[in-house]
Amino acid sequence: MKKFGIYTLDSLDVSGKTVLLRVDINEPIDRAADKITDDTRIRGCVPTIQELRDRGAKVVVMAHQGSDIEYKNYYTLRPHVSVLEQLLGSEVKFIADVCGPAAQDAIRSLQPGEVLLLDNVRFMAEEQTLFERSLKLTHEQQADTLVVRTLAPLADCYVCDAFAAAHRDQPTLCGFEQRLPSMMGRLFEKEYSVISSLMEAPDRPCVFVLGGAKIADAFMMMQTVLDRGIADKVLSGGVVANILLAAKGENIGEASLGFVKKQGYDGFIETAKPLLEKYGEKIVLPADLAYTEEGKRGEAMVGSLPGDKMLVDIGAKTAAAYREAILGAKTVFVNGPMGIFEKEETEFGTRAVWQALADTEGYTVVGGGDSVTATNKYGLGPQMGYICTGGGALIRFLSGEELPVVRALRHAAQAFPLD
Repeated sequence: MKKFGIYTLDSLDVSGKTVLLRVDINEPIDRAADKITDDTRIRGCVPTIQELRDRGAKVVVMAHQGSDIEYKNYYTLRPHVSVLEQLLGSEVKFIADVCGPAAQDAIRSLQPGEVLLLDNVRFMAEEQTLFERSLKLTHEQQADTLVVRTLAPLADCYVCDAFAAAHRDQPTLCGFEQRLPSMMGRLFEKEYSVISSLMEAPDRPCVFVLGGAKIADAFMMMQTVLDRGIADKVLSGGVVANILLAAKGENIGEASLGFVKKQGYDGFIETAKPLLEKYGEKIVLPADLAYTEEGKRGEAMVGSLPGDKMLVDIGAKTAAAYREAILGAKTVFVNGPMGIFEKEETEFGTRAVWQALADTEGYTVVGGGDSVTATNKYGLGPQMGYICTGGGALIRFLSGEELPVVRALRHAAQAFPLD
Protein backbone atom coordinates (compact mmCIF):
# COMPACT_ATOMS: atom_id res chain seq x y z
CA MET A 1 0.00 0.00 0.00
CA LYS A 2 1.31 3.45 -0.94
CA LYS A 3 0.58 6.93 0.35
CA PHE A 4 2.13 9.98 -1.28
CA GLY A 5 4.12 7.64 -3.53
CA ILE A 6 5.73 5.93 -0.52
CA TYR A 7 5.13 2.41 0.80
CA THR A 8 3.56 2.09 4.27
CA LEU A 9 4.11 -0.67 6.82
CA ASP A 10 1.08 -2.45 5.35
CA SER A 11 3.09 -3.18 2.20
CA LEU A 12 5.26 -6.06 3.43
CA ASP A 13 5.08 -9.13 5.65
CA VAL A 14 7.97 -8.46 8.04
CA SER A 15 7.68 -11.69 10.02
CA GLY A 16 11.16 -13.16 10.49
CA LYS A 17 12.73 -10.32 8.52
CA THR A 18 15.52 -8.02 9.71
CA VAL A 19 14.24 -4.44 9.57
CA LEU A 20 16.53 -1.41 9.77
CA LEU A 21 14.41 1.27 11.43
CA ARG A 22 15.62 4.89 11.44
CA VAL A 23 13.92 7.02 14.10
CA ASP A 24 14.47 10.47 15.60
CA ILE A 25 14.74 10.21 19.38
CA ASN A 26 17.01 13.22 19.78
CA GLU A 27 15.94 14.35 23.25
CA PRO A 28 17.17 16.83 25.87
CA ILE A 29 19.53 15.07 28.28
CA ASP A 30 20.77 15.92 31.75
CA ARG A 31 24.33 14.75 31.29
CA ALA A 32 25.22 14.98 34.97
CA ALA A 33 22.42 12.53 35.77
CA ASP A 34 22.76 10.67 32.46
CA LYS A 35 19.00 10.98 32.12
CA ILE A 36 16.52 12.04 29.42
CA THR A 37 14.41 14.99 30.56
CA ASP A 38 11.70 14.91 27.84
CA ASP A 39 10.61 11.71 26.07
CA THR A 40 8.21 13.25 23.50
CA ARG A 41 10.04 11.97 20.42
CA ILE A 42 10.66 8.54 21.91
CA ARG A 43 6.93 8.18 22.60
CA GLY A 44 6.22 9.19 19.02
CA CYS A 45 8.14 6.30 17.46
CA VAL A 46 7.05 3.61 19.93
CA PRO A 47 3.96 2.52 17.90
CA THR A 48 6.13 1.68 14.89
CA ILE A 49 8.68 -0.27 16.97
CA GLN A 50 5.84 -2.03 18.77
CA GLU A 51 4.09 -2.99 15.53
CA LEU A 52 7.25 -4.33 13.90
CA ARG A 53 8.12 -6.29 17.04
CA ASP A 54 4.62 -7.74 17.40
CA ARG A 55 4.59 -8.74 13.73
CA GLY A 56 7.69 -10.85 14.31
CA ALA A 57 10.38 -8.64 12.80
CA LYS A 58 13.96 -8.45 14.01
CA VAL A 59 14.06 -4.72 14.69
CA VAL A 60 17.35 -2.81 14.42
CA VAL A 61 16.85 0.78 15.56
CA MET A 62 19.14 3.54 14.31
CA ALA A 63 19.04 7.07 15.72
CA HIS A 64 21.11 10.12 16.58
CA GLN A 65 21.55 12.23 19.70
CA GLY A 66 22.85 15.77 19.36
CA SER A 67 22.42 18.19 16.49
CA ASP A 68 25.31 20.59 16.84
CA ILE A 69 28.02 20.50 14.18
CA GLU A 70 30.51 20.26 17.03
CA TYR A 71 31.23 16.66 18.00
CA LYS A 72 31.06 17.59 21.72
CA ASN A 73 27.28 17.83 21.40
CA TYR A 74 26.92 14.15 20.52
CA TYR A 75 26.00 11.66 23.22
CA THR A 76 25.48 7.94 23.56
CA LEU A 77 21.99 6.46 23.18
CA ARG A 78 22.41 4.31 26.28
CA PRO A 79 20.04 6.52 28.39
CA HIS A 80 17.31 5.95 25.79
CA VAL A 81 17.24 2.21 26.43
CA SER A 82 15.44 2.29 29.78
CA VAL A 83 12.85 4.75 28.45
CA LEU A 84 12.17 2.56 25.43
CA GLU A 85 11.92 -0.55 27.59
CA GLN A 86 9.42 1.13 29.90
CA LEU A 87 7.25 2.30 27.00
CA LEU A 88 7.48 -0.97 25.05
CA GLY A 89 7.11 -3.20 28.08
CA SER A 90 9.88 -5.47 26.83
CA GLU A 91 13.66 -5.72 26.63
CA VAL A 92 15.61 -3.50 24.26
CA LYS A 93 19.10 -4.74 23.51
CA PHE A 94 21.85 -2.13 23.15
CA ILE A 95 25.26 -2.23 21.55
CA ALA A 96 27.82 0.57 21.89
CA ASP A 97 28.60 0.38 18.19
CA VAL A 98 27.03 1.56 14.93
CA CYS A 99 28.29 -0.66 12.13
CA GLY A 100 31.46 -2.35 13.40
CA PRO A 101 31.94 -6.07 14.10
CA ALA A 102 30.08 -5.87 17.44
CA ALA A 103 27.03 -4.27 15.83
CA GLN A 104 27.09 -6.74 12.94
CA ASP A 105 27.24 -9.73 15.31
CA ALA A 106 24.40 -8.30 17.43
CA ILE A 107 22.23 -7.89 14.32
CA ARG A 108 22.93 -11.42 13.10
CA SER A 109 22.02 -12.89 16.49
CA LEU A 110 18.64 -11.12 16.73
CA GLN A 111 15.55 -13.32 16.99
CA PRO A 112 12.05 -12.49 15.68
CA GLY A 113 10.28 -10.08 18.01
CA GLU A 114 13.51 -8.69 19.47
CA VAL A 115 14.61 -5.05 19.37
CA LEU A 116 18.21 -3.83 19.14
CA LEU A 117 19.24 -0.19 19.50
CA LEU A 118 22.53 0.75 17.87
CA ASP A 119 24.53 3.64 19.28
CA ASN A 120 24.45 7.22 18.01
CA VAL A 121 24.84 7.17 14.22
CA ARG A 122 26.41 10.64 14.38
CA PHE A 123 29.48 9.06 15.94
CA MET A 124 30.10 8.25 12.27
CA ALA A 125 31.69 11.14 10.33
CA GLU A 126 29.40 10.59 7.34
CA GLU A 127 26.34 11.30 9.52
CA GLN A 128 27.55 14.64 10.85
CA THR A 129 26.16 17.98 9.76
CA LEU A 130 29.58 19.31 8.73
CA PHE A 131 30.09 16.29 6.48
CA GLU A 132 26.62 16.76 4.95
CA ARG A 133 27.13 20.46 4.25
CA SER A 134 30.67 20.14 2.94
CA LEU A 135 30.40 17.12 0.63
CA LYS A 136 26.74 17.26 -0.43
CA LEU A 137 26.69 13.58 -1.41
CA THR A 138 24.02 12.37 -3.79
CA HIS A 139 21.77 9.60 -2.52
CA GLU A 140 23.64 7.15 -4.72
CA GLN A 141 26.91 8.24 -3.13
CA GLN A 142 25.38 7.94 0.34
CA ALA A 143 24.56 4.31 -0.49
CA ASP A 144 28.32 3.69 -0.79
CA THR A 145 29.21 5.11 2.63
CA LEU A 146 30.50 2.73 5.28
CA VAL A 147 27.36 2.59 7.41
CA VAL A 148 25.06 1.73 4.46
CA ARG A 149 27.52 -0.62 2.78
CA THR A 150 27.98 -2.53 6.02
CA LEU A 151 24.43 -2.72 7.38
CA ALA A 152 22.31 -3.03 4.22
CA PRO A 153 23.47 -6.62 3.43
CA LEU A 154 22.34 -7.68 6.92
CA ALA A 155 18.77 -6.44 6.43
CA ASP A 156 15.70 -7.34 4.40
CA CYS A 157 14.15 -3.89 4.35
CA TYR A 158 14.42 -0.34 5.66
CA VAL A 159 11.81 1.76 7.48
CA CYS A 160 12.10 5.49 8.12
CA ASP A 161 10.02 6.88 10.97
CA ALA A 162 12.16 10.00 11.43
CA PHE A 163 9.95 12.73 9.98
CA ALA A 164 11.60 15.22 12.36
CA ALA A 165 14.89 14.62 10.51
CA ALA A 166 13.41 14.32 7.02
CA HIS A 167 15.02 17.59 5.93
CA ARG A 168 18.50 16.14 6.52
CA ASP A 169 20.45 14.54 3.67
CA GLN A 170 22.47 11.84 5.43
CA PRO A 171 23.23 8.15 4.73
CA THR A 172 21.04 6.56 7.42
CA LEU A 173 18.17 8.72 6.19
CA CYS A 174 18.61 8.68 2.41
CA GLY A 175 21.18 5.98 1.58
CA PHE A 176 19.45 2.73 2.50
CA GLU A 177 16.59 3.49 0.10
CA GLN A 178 19.05 2.99 -2.73
CA ARG A 179 19.81 -0.59 -1.62
CA LEU A 180 16.71 -1.96 0.14
CA PRO A 181 12.91 -2.10 -0.17
CA SER A 182 11.81 0.84 1.98
CA MET A 183 8.72 2.06 3.82
CA MET A 184 7.69 4.90 6.09
CA GLY A 185 6.77 4.20 9.70
CA ARG A 186 3.48 5.11 11.38
CA LEU A 187 4.72 8.39 12.86
CA PHE A 188 6.16 9.50 9.52
CA GLU A 189 2.90 8.56 7.80
CA LYS A 190 0.79 10.43 10.37
CA GLU A 191 2.87 13.61 10.32
CA TYR A 192 3.05 13.64 6.52
CA SER A 193 -0.73 13.19 6.33
CA VAL A 194 -1.51 15.94 8.85
CA ILE A 195 0.81 18.49 7.27
CA SER A 196 -0.30 17.61 3.74
CA SER A 197 -3.93 18.23 4.72
CA LEU A 198 -2.93 21.52 6.28
CA MET A 199 -1.21 22.59 3.08
CA GLU A 200 -3.76 21.30 0.58
CA ALA A 201 -7.24 21.73 2.05
CA PRO A 202 -7.43 23.25 5.53
CA ASP A 203 -10.83 23.95 7.04
CA ARG A 204 -11.37 27.70 7.05
CA PRO A 205 -10.74 30.15 8.50
CA CYS A 206 -7.13 28.95 8.70
CA VAL A 207 -4.90 30.86 11.12
CA PHE A 208 -1.11 30.60 11.42
CA VAL A 209 0.53 31.75 14.65
CA LEU A 210 4.21 32.47 13.99
CA GLY A 211 6.55 33.57 16.74
CA GLY A 212 9.86 32.73 18.33
CA ALA A 213 13.33 33.67 17.14
CA LYS A 214 13.94 31.29 14.21
CA ILE A 215 13.52 34.15 11.81
CA ALA A 216 14.59 32.64 8.48
CA ASP A 217 12.23 29.70 8.97
CA ALA A 218 9.34 31.91 10.08
CA PHE A 219 9.55 34.27 7.11
CA MET A 220 10.02 31.42 4.65
CA MET A 221 6.89 29.79 6.03
CA MET A 222 4.95 33.07 6.11
CA GLN A 223 5.79 33.77 2.48
CA THR A 224 4.70 30.30 1.38
CA VAL A 225 1.38 30.07 3.24
CA LEU A 226 0.39 33.56 2.12
CA ASP A 227 1.48 33.16 -1.51
CA ARG A 228 -0.34 29.83 -1.77
CA GLY A 229 -3.49 31.15 -0.13
CA ILE A 230 -3.28 28.66 2.74
CA ALA A 231 -3.37 31.17 5.60
CA ASP A 232 -6.36 33.45 6.01
CA LYS A 233 -4.59 35.22 8.84
CA VAL A 234 -1.08 35.23 10.36
CA LEU A 235 -0.75 36.23 14.01
CA SER A 236 2.79 37.34 14.87
CA GLY A 237 4.74 37.23 18.11
CA GLY A 238 8.27 37.06 19.47
CA VAL A 239 11.17 38.45 17.46
CA VAL A 240 9.14 37.80 14.29
CA ALA A 241 6.63 40.45 15.39
CA ASN A 242 9.38 42.90 16.35
CA ILE A 243 10.86 42.65 12.85
CA LEU A 244 7.45 43.12 11.22
CA LEU A 245 6.79 46.17 13.38
CA ALA A 246 10.17 47.65 12.44
CA ALA A 247 9.42 46.96 8.76
CA LYS A 248 6.15 48.84 9.14
CA GLY A 249 8.07 51.82 10.46
CA GLU A 250 7.19 51.44 14.14
CA ASN A 251 9.82 52.34 16.72
CA ILE A 252 10.58 49.14 18.64
CA GLY A 253 13.33 50.82 20.65
CA GLU A 254 17.09 50.66 20.52
CA ALA A 255 17.31 47.62 22.81
CA SER A 256 15.13 45.39 20.62
CA LEU A 257 16.44 46.77 17.35
CA GLY A 258 19.97 46.29 18.62
CA PHE A 259 19.18 42.64 19.39
CA VAL A 260 17.81 42.15 15.87
CA LYS A 261 20.99 43.61 14.38
CA LYS A 262 23.30 41.69 16.71
CA GLN A 263 21.67 38.40 15.68
CA GLY A 264 22.05 39.31 12.01
CA TYR A 265 18.29 39.51 11.49
CA ASP A 266 18.13 43.12 10.29
CA GLY A 267 18.05 41.98 6.64
CA PHE A 268 14.63 40.48 7.35
CA ILE A 269 13.24 43.96 7.97
CA GLU A 270 13.58 44.51 4.23
CA THR A 271 12.20 41.02 3.56
CA ALA A 272 9.12 41.89 5.61
CA LYS A 273 8.28 45.13 3.82
CA PRO A 274 6.88 43.62 0.58
CA LEU A 275 5.04 40.99 2.62
CA LEU A 276 3.30 43.72 4.61
CA GLU A 277 2.59 45.68 1.46
CA LYS A 278 1.02 42.70 -0.29
CA TYR A 279 -0.63 40.92 2.65
CA GLY A 280 -1.05 43.69 5.22
CA GLU A 281 -4.69 42.80 5.79
CA LYS A 282 -3.77 39.21 6.66
CA ILE A 283 -0.68 39.77 8.82
CA VAL A 284 -1.69 40.76 12.34
CA LEU A 285 0.84 42.71 14.41
CA PRO A 286 0.80 43.20 18.19
CA ALA A 287 -1.01 46.30 19.46
CA ASP A 288 0.91 46.24 22.73
CA LEU A 289 4.10 44.60 23.97
CA ALA A 290 5.70 43.73 27.29
CA TYR A 291 9.08 44.50 28.79
CA THR A 292 10.65 43.99 32.22
CA GLU A 293 12.04 46.52 34.65
CA GLU A 294 13.79 45.40 37.83
CA GLY A 295 12.30 41.94 37.40
CA LYS A 296 8.73 43.18 37.02
CA ARG A 297 6.54 43.10 33.95
CA GLY A 298 5.44 46.28 32.22
CA GLU A 299 3.34 46.79 29.09
CA ALA A 300 3.07 49.61 26.57
CA MET A 301 1.12 50.28 23.40
CA VAL A 302 2.93 50.19 20.07
CA GLY A 303 3.84 53.80 19.36
CA SER A 304 4.74 54.42 23.01
CA LEU A 305 7.29 51.66 23.61
CA PRO A 306 10.23 52.34 25.92
CA GLY A 307 13.36 52.66 23.80
CA ASP A 308 15.77 51.28 26.39
CA LYS A 309 13.82 48.13 27.31
CA MET A 310 13.94 44.80 25.51
CA LEU A 311 10.53 43.70 24.23
CA VAL A 312 9.96 40.20 25.61
CA ASP A 313 6.28 39.30 25.10
CA ILE A 314 3.01 40.40 23.55
CA GLY A 315 0.76 42.51 25.75
CA ALA A 316 -2.62 41.69 27.30
CA LYS A 317 -4.65 43.50 24.61
CA THR A 318 -2.85 41.60 21.86
CA ALA A 319 -3.26 38.31 23.70
CA ALA A 320 -7.03 38.93 23.95
CA ALA A 321 -7.26 39.76 20.23
CA TYR A 322 -5.25 36.66 19.30
CA ARG A 323 -7.48 34.51 21.49
CA GLU A 324 -10.55 35.78 19.66
CA ALA A 325 -8.96 35.03 16.28
CA ILE A 326 -7.97 31.52 17.35
CA LEU A 327 -11.39 30.70 18.81
CA GLY A 328 -12.98 31.78 15.52
CA ALA A 329 -10.72 29.59 13.37
CA LYS A 330 -11.43 26.11 12.02
CA THR A 331 -7.71 25.30 11.58
CA VAL A 332 -4.81 26.74 13.61
CA PHE A 333 -1.12 26.07 13.12
CA VAL A 334 1.36 27.41 15.69
CA ASN A 335 5.12 27.59 15.45
CA GLY A 336 7.06 29.60 18.00
CA PRO A 337 6.19 31.27 21.32
CA MET A 338 4.98 34.83 21.78
CA GLY A 339 7.97 35.77 23.92
CA ILE A 340 10.35 34.45 26.56
CA PHE A 341 7.98 31.87 27.98
CA GLU A 342 10.59 30.23 30.19
CA LYS A 343 10.27 33.06 32.76
CA GLU A 344 7.16 33.74 34.82
CA GLU A 345 7.14 37.50 34.22
CA THR A 346 7.36 37.10 30.43
CA GLU A 347 5.21 34.02 29.73
CA PHE A 348 1.77 35.65 29.83
CA GLY A 349 1.33 35.99 26.07
CA THR A 350 2.48 32.47 25.25
CA ARG A 351 0.36 30.97 28.02
CA ALA A 352 -2.71 32.92 26.85
CA VAL A 353 -2.28 31.91 23.20
CA TRP A 354 -1.69 28.27 24.13
CA GLN A 355 -4.79 28.26 26.29
CA ALA A 356 -6.76 29.60 23.33
CA LEU A 357 -5.34 26.77 21.21
CA ALA A 358 -6.58 24.31 23.83
CA ASP A 359 -10.01 25.97 24.06
CA THR A 360 -10.80 26.37 20.36
CA GLU A 361 -13.12 23.94 18.63
CA GLY A 362 -10.94 24.18 15.53
CA TYR A 363 -8.22 21.68 14.63
CA THR A 364 -4.87 22.70 16.10
CA VAL A 365 -1.44 21.67 14.83
CA VAL A 366 1.55 22.40 17.04
CA GLY A 367 4.93 22.72 15.34
CA GLY A 368 8.10 21.20 16.78
CA GLY A 369 10.79 22.65 19.03
CA ASP A 370 9.79 25.37 21.49
CA SER A 371 6.12 25.02 20.54
CA VAL A 372 6.13 21.45 21.85
CA THR A 373 8.06 22.56 24.93
CA ALA A 374 5.44 25.22 25.67
CA THR A 375 2.62 22.69 25.16
CA ASN A 376 4.25 20.30 27.62
CA LYS A 377 4.99 23.09 30.12
CA TYR A 378 1.33 24.07 30.28
CA GLY A 379 0.08 20.47 30.25
CA LEU A 380 -2.09 21.08 27.19
CA GLY A 381 -0.98 18.22 24.97
CA PRO A 382 -4.22 16.20 25.26
CA GLN A 383 -6.25 19.24 24.15
CA MET A 384 -4.27 19.82 20.94
CA GLY A 385 -5.32 18.32 17.62
CA TYR A 386 -1.85 17.16 16.64
CA ILE A 387 1.65 17.76 17.97
CA CYS A 388 4.43 17.41 15.41
CA THR A 389 7.81 16.05 16.46
CA GLY A 390 9.61 17.80 13.62
CA GLY A 391 10.92 21.33 13.65
CA GLY A 392 13.18 21.89 10.66
CA ALA A 393 11.50 19.22 8.54
CA LEU A 394 8.05 20.61 9.26
CA ILE A 395 9.07 24.15 8.38
CA ARG A 396 10.71 23.13 5.13
CA PHE A 397 7.72 21.00 4.19
CA LEU A 398 5.39 23.92 4.85
CA SER A 399 7.71 26.08 2.76
CA GLY A 400 7.03 23.92 -0.28
CA GLU A 401 10.28 21.93 -0.42
CA GLU A 402 10.42 18.24 -1.27
CA LEU A 403 12.25 16.79 1.70
CA PRO A 404 15.35 14.66 0.94
CA VAL A 405 13.97 11.64 2.82
CA VAL A 406 10.65 11.84 0.98
CA ARG A 407 12.53 11.89 -2.32
CA ALA A 408 14.60 8.87 -1.25
CA LEU A 409 11.56 6.88 -0.12
CA ARG A 410 9.77 7.62 -3.40
CA HIS A 411 12.83 6.41 -5.28
CA ALA A 412 12.76 3.14 -3.31
CA ALA A 413 9.09 2.65 -4.16
CA GLN A 414 10.06 2.72 -7.84
CA ALA A 415 13.30 0.74 -7.53
CA PHE A 416 11.97 -1.98 -5.18
CA PRO A 417 8.24 -2.50 -5.92
CA LEU A 418 6.33 -4.28 -3.15
CA ASP A 419 2.93 -4.37 -4.88
